[in-house]
Amino acid sequence: MLTGGELAALVAAVAWAVVAVFLCIALIKLIRLLTEATSAVAELRARTTPLLDDLATTVERANSSLDRVEEITANLASSSEDVSTVTALTRSAVTGPLVKVASLSYGVRQVLGRRKTLALIRTRRRKERV
Repeated sequence: MLTGGELAALVAAVAWAVVAVFLCIALIKLIRLLTEATSAVAELRARTTPLLDDLATTVERANSSLDRVEEITANLASSSEDVSTVTALTRSAVTGPLVKVASLSYGVRQVLGRRKTLALIRTRRRKERV
């Protein structure tokens, strides 16, 4: 039979064998995981490169469109200044005579209104005298 030391050595050897088997299984799974991660990173790199190229093209197109919009905005600002100038000139050319015509018509209405009032007063005085 086995002595106590031999039995302990046998148990220790079996325990180390079990631990070694678990470590081998863990290493195999780790190797598979690293292999799949490497392939996933390679696939991601293969997909990302065209996306970045498309993104760069899109940014360039947007930049050229913004340049055109900037030109249009500058032209609109210039046109707006021109319209403002024409409006000011038209206002000064039309407003002055319109104010004068309005003043004249107001004066004429006032005079005509006073003449009617005076005529009414005169007719009443004539009636009172009679």
